[in-house]
Amino acid sequence: MKVALLQQDIVWANPAANISLADTAIQKAGPCDLYVLPEMWSTGFATQPEGIAENDNSNSLRWMQDKANEMNAAIAGSIAVQDSHDLTYRNRFYFVRPGEQPVFYDKHHLFTYGGEHHRYTAGQERVVVEWRGVRFLLQVCYDLRFPIWARNCEDYDAAIYVASWPTPRVEAWRTLLKARAIENQCYILGVNRVGNDPACQYCGGTAFIDPYGQATECPDNEATHITAEIDMDRLHNFRLKFPVLKDRDR
Repeated sequence: MKVALLQQDIVWANPAANISLADTAIQKAGPCDLYVLPEMWSTGFATQPEGIAENDNSNSLRWMQDKANEMNAAIAGSIAVQDSHDLTYRNRFYFVRPGEQPVFYDKHHLFTYGGEHHRYTAGQERVVVEWRGVRFLLQVCYDLRFPIWARNCEDYDAAIYVASWPTPRVEAWRTLLKARAIENQCYILGVNRVGNDPACQYCGGTAFIDPYGQATECPDNEATHITAEIDMDRLHNFRLKFPVLKDRDR
């Protein structure tokens, strides 16, 4: 499976501009099976969602659906939304496959240090989605610091972390992505943004990491992309040869 990790600069609170940027980035990446955008890719990371969050049938989500159909590929990334049923705000990670209803995961570990928990409601369900023979665990930013939530119970092959992870803590981001790949014997797709918002500066660190912990990374401070291959035969053979997950704590 060919994947594209899209390290984007995000225009603050401007979904139309960010849709255009994402569209251009996908075209530059070329044909792939999966394209991954950062956390809150359509607005930037907004801890005060009033006037910024979109509804759960937004133009951004409709673009993801249309683009998935056009490219015959899956599109993934989180959006700040206000749920139409209970009016709660959610940091909602959508995984959109062509011709299907979106699957979504609501961020479980809200970033209390930045006040995200004051206005957003945490999700309580762990979500794994299958696409073209690969099982993906969906995770968002701060979830990366909590390994029990991401424990591989032999139910996924790759984990996707979409993030707005600031520059001062980027070495933690890089280290923990590798740790999650090694301890869960899986591929990791970590997509972080670049640029600035009203609160923080971001340098990227977007990376594709194989089950051995070997990383392919985007250059820092550039709106760019990397493409990489998820090799399921290689993963399967590694797990058979060195069955770490069989000895996990239960």
